[in-house]
Amino acid sequence: MQQYQEMTKEELLQEKALLETEYDKIKALNLKLDMSRGKPSAEQLDLSMGILDAIDSNTALVSENGMDLRNYGVLDGIPEAKRLLAEMLGCHEDSVIVYGNSSLNVMYDQISRAMVLGICGNTPWCKLDKVKFLCPVPGYDRHFAITETFGIEMINIPLYEDGPDMDMVEQYVNNDPAVKGIWCVPKYANPTGTSYSDETVLRFARLKPAAPDFRIFWDNAYCVHHLYEDRQDVILNILAECEEAGNPDIVFEFCSTSKVTFPGAGIAALAASQNNIADIKKQLTIQTIGYDKTNQRRHAIYFKNFDGIKQHMMKQADLIRPKFEMLDELMTAEIKSRGIGNWVNPIGGYFICFESLEGCAKDIITKCKEAGVTMTGAGAPFPYGKDPKDNVIRIAPTYPSVEELRKAAEVFVVCVRLASVNKLLENM
Repeated sequence: MQQYQEMTKEELLQEKALLETEYDKIKALNLKLDMSRGKPSAEQLDLSMGILDAIDSNTALVSENGMDLRNYGVLDGIPEAKRLLAEMLGCHEDSVIVYGNSSLNVMYDQISRAMVLGICGNTPWCKLDKVKFLCPVPGYDRHFAITETFGIEMINIPLYEDGPDMDMVEQYVNNDPAVKGIWCVPKYANPTGTSYSDETVLRFARLKPAAPDFRIFWDNAYCVHHLYEDRQDVILNILAECEEAGNPDIVFEFCSTSKVTFPGAGIAALAASQNNIADIKKQLTIQTIGYDKTNQRRHAIYFKNFDGIKQHMMKQADLIRPKFEMLDELMTAEIKSRGIGNWVNPIGGYFICFESLEGCAKDIITKCKEAGVTMTGAGAPFPYGKDPKDNVIRIAPTYPSVEELRKAAEVFVVCVRLASVNKLLENM
C-alpha cells in the first residue's frame, strides 16, 4: 500500500476525489452509530442478570457480622463486600471503604472534601492561593472535569507506554507545594490501554512531596478488565509499595464493579492508609449513615470471592475481544498501511487511543458525525479539552454490536483517509 506522504499532489487529488465520492455515499445511508462512550454492551450486561436473583424476599438479609442489612448502620461497608473488593485491589479489607455504584462519585467527593475541609488536618485547598494537579495525557476526560469544576490548575504530563513522564512528575511533586495531586489510571489506561511499569509504580511510591497533603488519585478502574486469559498486564500494588517506601498516606486507590456487573447498580471502593481511612470516615459520618448494604450483600453472594469475578470477566472478554481484534485488523489494513495513523493494540481495558496526523482529529470527528457516527469529542482526553497537536481520538468499541462496530469503523477509516489527504494537500 502506498504511503500518503509519498504521493504526489496529483495522486493525492485523485485519492481525494475517490474518497469524497465514497464519503457522499456513506452520508446518504443516514447511519446512526455510536462509538462515543465506554459502555458495556447489552450482551455484557446480560451476563450479570443472575445477580438479581442472588437475593429475594426470602433471603435472610444479615451480614456475616450479624448486622441487619435492611436497617441503618455500617458506614464503611459490610465485611464480605469489603473483602471482595479488597481482593480485587490486592489489599487488606481494613484498608477499604465500600460506597455506592460510582467510583467517579468517590473521587469527586475526595476532591470536594479536600477543597472545603482539607486532608488529614491540612489547610483546605479553597483557602490557598493556588492549587495544581498533574494530569497524564492522553487521559480520562471525567477526571479532568472534576478538577476543572473546582478551579484547580491542571498541568499536562506526557503519558508513555510505561506510564507518566516520572522525571516531570518528580520535579513538580517534590518541589512545588501547590501541587496537591495527580490523576492516574495505572492499568489498561483510559484511553491508551497501556499499563504502568514496575519502575513507574516504585517511583510513585518513593515521591517526596513538597505538600504534606499531596495525594496520588490511583483510579484502578480496569484492574480486572483483561481481554485475554493468557496475556494479562500485572502492576505492582501501589498501597504496599507506598507502605514499604515509608509513604503510606500519599495514595487514594479507587475501583468499582461498574463495568463488571451493572454500571448503574454496582459497588465502588476506596482503599487507603489507616490515617486516610480514619480521616475520611470522620467526614463520612456527617455525610451518610451508610451505603446500600443489600446491594453489597448481593455482589458478595453472587461472586462469592475474587475467583468468581475473574471467571465472570473472562466471559466478558469473550464478547469484547473480537471487537478490538476486528478494529485492529481493519485499521492496520486501511490506515497504518498508508502511514496516516498509529495506536497501541491493548490487551485489556475499554478503549483504543488513535493518533492521526497532526491537525486532523477535529476534522475526523466532524466528518464522522456528519456521516452518522458519534465519537468522543476531539480534545476530550486533555485538560480543558485542548489537544495541543489535535491528533488524539478515543475509540470506544464495546457498546455497539460487532456488525454495527464494523460499519462505524469503515466510516471512521474513510474519514481518517479523507482528513489526512486534505491535511497533506494543505501543507504542500
